[in-house]
Amino acid sequence: MLLDSFLLILGLTLLLGGGNFLVTGASALARNLGVPPLVIGLTVVAFGTSAPELSINLLGALQGNSGISFGNIIGSNIANIGLILGLTALIRPLTIESVVISREIPMMILVSVITLIAASDMFLRSAQDMFDRSDGLVFLMLFGVFMYYTIGDLMKKRRDSLVEEAEDFAGGKGLRGTVLNIGMFVGGLAGLLGGGKISVDAAVAIAEALAVPQVIIGLTVVAFGTSLPELVTSLVATFQGKADIAVGNVVGSNIFNLLLVNGLCASITPITVPVGGGFADLAMMILLSLFLLPMSITDQKKIVRWEGAVLLGLYLGYNIWRVVG
Repeated sequence: MLLDSFLLILGLTLLLGGGNFLVTGASALARNLGVPPLVIGLTVVAFGTSAPELSINLLGALQGNSGISFGNIIGSNIANIGLILGLTALIRPLTIESVVISREIPMMILVSVITLIAASDMFLRSAQDMFDRSDGLVFLMLFGVFMYYTIGDLMKKRRDSLVEEAEDFAGGKGLRGTVLNIGMFVGGLAGLLGGGKISVDAAVAIAEALAVPQVIIGLTVVAFGTSLPELVTSLVATFQGKADIAVGNVVGSNIFNLLLVNGLCASITPITVPVGGGFADLAMMILLSLFLLPMSITDQKKIVRWEGAVLLGLYLGYNIWRVVG
């Protein structure tokens, strides 16, 4: 048990470090290839914060540990809103100036509802509740439409507040050579794969040792660990006065998780919805997403401290209920 806990921490550390190296190397390579900074800021950086979830869930799906995959995907989305936005809003109220964020929050809610519908196979066709390959392909097609629409629209709206912030957050070219950038990219990818393998194996072992469902470990410990990149990014953006990046990072990551991560994993192997709590997790994800909409358009388009406290309280209360219950 102690060894497995150490291995889980080691695996999550490799995931976080690998994601950081992957983003740094990929951003520099993209700039060298002439990719616009806006595209880098909205795609490479967003993908990098979701890279740990992608790695651990792909490996979990390949190994047949769908409980870990489901718990991590849904748990990460719950943590992104409840923990990350709740904590950052407590530190400093988040002013939402970008119309993109206002538009993407309803999009996130829509995607969350579609995810719930896709999981309801027992109700829709009297089959086992799961995300099957057809669901995965639909999610991936929706992801392609989402990226095309978002980037294309932003390339036309150069005055949107998120444009300048995304370009700035993408970072400069730096002095690193192409070889070093490739090395960082490859090394980051290796860290993600290795960390994902270690984390999945350790999480499964811990779940067996504690005699709890895999989904609980994925929903709590693993989801918190893989959400650390979003937490760090949002805190840094908040302290720099870039609230749009902080909120956009969370909203974009949630859409990435449901459409790209869940889509890829379900396309490889079906992800079963855990019995006795899976739909409660989906409902909690949707509830937090719904709460975010009025919070983003009231109080002069600010997520204020008391609203952050509500989000954080819901997150902590729900996780305690899931673990104890």
